Order: sequence, then C-alpha cells, then structure tokens
Amino acid sequence: MPRQVDHDQRRRQIAEAVWRLAARAGLEDVTLRQVAAEAGVSARLLQYYFGTRDELLLGALKILNDDAERRARERLAMLGEAPGMHAIVRGVLLELLPLDAERRNRHLVYAAYFVRFLADPALAEVARAAPHALENLVAGLIAQGQELGQVSRDIDAAAEAAFLVAGADGIQATVLLGQRTPEEAVALVDHQLARVFTAAIGG
Repeated sequence: MPRQVDHDQRRRQIAEAVWRLAARAGLEDVTLRQVAAEAGVSARLLQYYFGTRDELLLGALKILNDDAERRARERLAMLGEAPGMHAIVRGVLLELLPLDAERRNRHLVYAAYFVRFLADPALAEVARAAPHALENLVAGLIAQGQELGQVSRDIDAAAEAAFLVAGADGIQATVLLGQRTPEEAVALVDHQLARVFTAAIGG
C-alpha cells in the first residue's frame, strides 16, 4: 500500500507541474523536458508515469477533474442534510465560477487546455467524446424539482440545464478577465435560478 501511495503522489507532483505551466503561459509550447524540470523529476521518470506528451496532458487533466469533483462534493455536503433542489443546482453551477483562488487557478488551467484542444485534432476528439455529465446532472436535479413541485412541468429540464451550464461557463470567462466581479457572477446565476425555481408558482 505505501508503494502505491508513493506512485499516486508522484503522479500528482507531475500533474501539478503541468497545471503551473498551463496557468503561467498556456500549453502550446510545453515539452516533456519543461514539465520534468518544473516537477523536479527526470524526463525518463515522467515518461514512466505518463508516457507521451498527449498522455501526460490528458492524465494531468484527469487528476484535475478528479480534484474538482472531490472539492465540489465537499462544498455541496456543507449545504446540510436536505438542502433542496434549488440549493443543489446553485452549488453545482457555482463550481463553474472562479469564486476563490482554488477555482480561479483551476479555470485558468482549463482555459489553457481549451486552446490546446482547439489546436490539436486528436486531443479535441477526446474532449468531444466526453459525455455531457454536468448537463445531465443539472437536468436530473431540475427534473427532481419538477417532481417536488419546485419547478414547472412546462420547463424542458434538458434544455434548461444546457442553458444554465453554458451560461455559467460563459460568465466564468468574464470573471477571469475582470469584466465582472465574483459577486456579480453569482447574482446572474441566482437570477436565472429564480426564474426556473419559481416557475411552478403561478407560472
């Protein structure tokens, strides 16, 4: 077991080096040698853990996604035992916004990956093949809200979820650029959620 923990720690050490390089200057010209130097390991060791450059980028992204999911679950757990569908959907969408240093750094790295995906057809294919898990999650929560009478049954849960996720994703960029404050971004999300979750009342 200790040996496996050491492997996981080494993979994280290398992944964090990729994230730092991505946040500083993007991923367009990042090489295995640069990542190895940033991580303080040999290029041979880096290749042992991740293989090719593309495998390294995808592996580091998976670790970042796993971290994001874990932190999101922790924050959602802080909502209490029975927070309601409105609060849960709100919590999910707020994970898409750079509201603190952790989420800001993560979204800067995601932005670097987005540019890389646009430039590399092979990596782009991997990104396109990924399921719309977040949209499906939000759609399921809205559907549960409909069952509980918190959302009008006239609402198309799947379409609304796609709009909310895309909207939060777009707002994210304006916060990173300083066009909106985090508080303004949260207010926009709350405005849209109020429209959805009050639709069952007199709508």
